Amino acid sequence: MALTVQGYKDALECLREQQLAQSLYDEGAVIMADVLLVLHGAEHRARRLLELKVFRRDFFRYYEQEVFPATLAQTIAPFVAAGAADLVDFGYRVTLNLTADFAGIDRPLRTTQETEHLRALVMSFSEGATLVHSTRNKEEVRAEVREALRDFDHSFYQPSLARRRDLLERLRRGEITQDDLPRDVLTVLAQNEDRIELPPELMMREIAFYLQAGSHSTANATTHAFHDLYSWAQVHPADGLRMRSDPLFQQRCVHESLRLHPASPVAWRKPICPMHLPTGQAVQPTDRVVIDLASANRDRTIFGADADVFNPHRVVSEGVPPWGLTFGVGVHTCLGRDLDGGVLPRPDCDPQTHQYGIVPLLVRTLFERGARPDPDKPPKAASHTERPNWGSYPVVLGQA
Repeated sequence: MALTVQGYKDALECLREQQLAQSLYDEGAVIMADVLLVLHGAEHRARRLLELKVFRRDFFRYYEQEVFPATLAQTIAPFVAAGAADLVDFGYRVTLNLTADFAGIDRPLRTTQETEHLRALVMSFSEGATLVHSTRNKEEVRAEVREALRDFDHSFYQPSLARRRDLLERLRRGEITQDDLPRDVLTVLAQNEDRIELPPELMMREIAFYLQAGSHSTANATTHAFHDLYSWAQVHPADGLRMRSDPLFQQRCVHESLRLHPASPVAWRKPICPMHLPTGQAVQPTDRVVIDLASANRDRTIFGADADVFNPHRVVSEGVPPWGLTFGVGVHTCLGRDLDGGVLPRPDCDPQTHQYGIVPLLVRTLFERGARPDPDKPPKAASHTERPNWGSYPVVLGQA
């Protein structure tokens, strides 16, 4: 039996409930089996604590301010030269390199062909991970994902792992220090293989999971945010000007878009024992609990009478994040939340040093480049998934 939870407060409590285990990605086990996102209990806690060594706030600030600008400049240059881009494709390309850096996948050639090779693999991983919402033949998708994993293992993962094991051996011999090691998930896992049960094939899929999770959600969020902010600015030109001059306001606009477009519209959970949900409903281990994140993020008792629409001037109660439940809460809170959306500004924050997040920075850059929807090529919804994502979103670049 499937039970649906819709209200914000009930959804929040269900996400926090430790007797409910992740189950949305069971269909995509070809890539998702036993990766961090689907673990539960002590095993999840141990691996999360280990991988959190990478995801500290100073790490995100370093990536945003030091690594990301160069990656963005390199990726956007050919699109600027062409005067056009597809935001879905552009989003994947710019976030792929960033995600590969903190996942621990080397790209020694740094060529267009190498990036395209990795992008194709990661898009296959994303389709496999979200298989429950796929409109395609599921066995066909699984076969494609298995082939992509074999290619990824040979072409990218094994060389990256070999380089890190060599560095760890040099560290053991005292030739280098800990500060000389790459700061990424693969290095952390390779350095602690004796502390956690992570078979070689699973360790490879764990890195593949990080690649697809980071690039897939960020690319989709960027396209949604651009559409929402651009559409709002056309009707509210004063806010459009403010978006360009006030980066803190623009970040707030992106947070409102993130509320309206969670990466997955639902979260699925399964009880690990007979229990009662926060709603009072009794559930058994054979039941499925569907937490309607999209509906919870539009709860009018929390977000107001206009909760269904984009409104960057929305005021929410203290303790309610402006993005709602988009990044999750509890043990499965998205590790990349601060990297994607930045941190909430304090009243005394310095706009020059504030951490805005990759999605706000991407949207800001697109606005600065005069990006606007291509009048001759209207955007299209994705047809391969039931998720409300864009399949293509052509824009022209240049002076607006």
